[in-house]
Amino acid sequence: MQSEFVYRGRKVTADEIEFIGQLIAAHPDLSRRRLSAKLCAAWNWVQPNGQPRDMVARSLMLELHRAGRIQLPGQRFCPPNNAARHRAPARPLVLASAPLEGSLAQLGPLDIQQVRRTPAEPLFGSLLEEHHYLGYTQPVGEHLKYLIYAQGRPVAALAWSSAPRHLGARDRFIGWSAPQRRAHLHLLAYNTRFLILPWAKVPGLASHLLSRVARQIAADWQALYAHPVYLLETFIDPERFAGTCYRAANWLYLGLTTGRGKDDRTNRANRSQRINP
Repeated sequence: MQSEFVYRGRKVTADEIEFIGQLIAAHPDLSRRRLSAKLCAAWNWVQPNGQPRDMVARSLMLELHRAGRIQLPGQRFCPPNNAARHRAPARPLVLASAPLEGSLAQLGPLDIQQVRRTPAEPLFGSLLEEHHYLGYTQPVGEHLKYLIYAQGRPVAALAWSSAPRHLGARDRFIGWSAPQRRAHLHLLAYNTRFLILPWAKVPGLASHLLSRVARQIAADWQALYAHPVYLLETFIDPERFAGTCYRAANWLYLGLTTGRGKDDRTNRANRSQRINP
């Protein structure tokens, strides 16, 4: 019999698998959800903000079940499909789109608002869906959303989420081992969307906002998720963009991705290679 099981880079030993089996046997009436909560409590398996890693525990138990290492009780509830649940937001109300032109100084004070879990969050999603070439769907996991206002009108939106697990150029740049990456990946944030709204025609606005948000995101992440972030990253599609605003904000170019995506199963490129600043 296989002595250990590897899940998301974590080695689950035979003793731990036996413990999970005994936990299930000791609570035959509990649902899968309740069993995963029991496992989190037994292993003190919590997120940095103190919340149980319930979904990770549940997913581990399901993988062990599928591998024939444990026997879970029958599924009692089928959760909604994430793709349907996090469907694209509605298009926004028509906003006044007269150009805001001139220099940064002429634009006036910028109001940078973190809108995750605020009444402005739907506006954030709808603006990205309307004006960003990739559209927008609600992310899962840790993430922050920023709306930037000038003269009482939104002029930009930035979305940040948990960092991708494996990026060769980034991992080599940091110089961490696989265990170090698994332990510290939550301290990185990934800029998933950056939109300057079409009516904001202000030279230097994009790089200025990247610098401003970079100075406050660690505190905002700490406030919402009980830990800071220390490194920011993003991808640039070189078939569309040159990454000028990131370079102007002193971001570093690290290299090209393999073009395979995070869910690759073929080891073959299936999309554009992305620059990883």
